[in-house]
Amino acid sequence: MTFYQGQSLADAVREATAVLTDAGVPSPRVDAELLADHLLGVGLGRLRAMVLGDAPAPDGYRELVEERAGRVPLQHITGVAYFRHLELRVGPGVFIPRPETESVVQLVIDHVSGLPNPKVVDLGTGSGAIAGSIAFEVPGAEVHAVEYSMLAHAWAARNLEPLGVILVEGDLRDALPEHNGTFDVVVSNPPYIPAEAIPTEPEVALHDPPEALYGGGADGMVLPTAAAASAARLLKPGGYFVMEHAEVQAAWIAGMLQRTGRWNNVTTHYDLNGKERATSAILATLSPDE
Repeated sequence: MTFYQGQSLADAVREATAVLTDAGVPSPRVDAELLADHLLGVGLGRLRAMVLGDAPAPDGYRELVEERAGRVPLQHITGVAYFRHLELRVGPGVFIPRPETESVVQLVIDHVSGLPNPKVVDLGTGSGAIAGSIAFEVPGAEVHAVEYSMLAHAWAARNLEPLGVILVEGDLRDALPEHNGTFDVVVSNPPYIPAEAIPTEPEVALHDPPEALYGGGADGMVLPTAAAASAARLLKPGGYFVMEHAEVQAAWIAGMLQRTGRWNNVTTHYDLNGKERATSAILATLSPDE
């Protein structure tokens, strides 16, 4: 790269885009602009107007572009991930929330619409994206979140404390026993990647924490199965469970829920890309002799 002091912003962004393209970054132009805006703090609209003028490139831009070209996640460089209406603090040790998960949050919001003071728990909250969004978008909701990783828990605490979410450090397999049978909604985006399915994207393979990726076992289904069992334990009869998963796992998860005999209305849901992204179910109401 030939960035130098005094180079125009337009030339720097154009060159950065070429560098990121050569490095295989999926969205090189947008990332080049976001890195520039991270330094300038003017917003993308204003930045794009500045590119049309003769504004100078910001100091430190070359170094940030070199990091991104090395496939360090953009969010680790800027320290911020945007999710629905939230600006989340993220960095090493926490899973970066994906846009696909926003549709899972919408399923919860749609379900609790009209329900006074719903009680919701997010199992395996990571950065707190799901729990924080529900707390922000559903006034009056009592939102809990569980996270096992000490590092991820620290990031979640920064994001969730201002939103009033009750965060605990614990294992989704046995967390919150004192709340058994009291939740209206359990939502989870558990680790679900099979043991041998190593992600191809360097940003994921090298920077997302392994404990947030691999679901356990050859098929990756140990933790998703555990999340479903915990949901059955934590929900009120008639409570709502929704879990994110890989597209190829939809049929397996639906079958798993149906085989337990604990769930009704098992439904697969599609994300904005038309992929089978989540499965929901309603906890069956037990008969008096159960």
